[in-house]
Amino acid sequence: MMNQCRHTDGWDSDRGENRCRTCGTRRFMDYGALRPRELPPVVKRPLHDRIRADRAAAIVISRTVRHISRWGRSDAEFGWTAA
Repeated sequence: MMNQCRHTDGWDSDRGENRCRTCGTRRFMDYGALRPRELPPVVKRPLHDRIRADRAAAIVISRTVRHISRWGRSDAEFGWTAA
């Protein structure tokens, strides 16, 4: 490993990735260099699991929205009264 390489020998380019010819340092010039070559496998969950996940997400949202929606706002804006 070279710690003091100034990358003066040039760069080799391939698929949005540049590599220093001396030390091998990589520079990503495009998001294509970070993507895998093939598409990711499709994962389809059973219907029962998808329904359970949707319900769980709805419960979490219903419990937090009233807290989040008050940030930076007064109770008068929402017409709420203290319980």
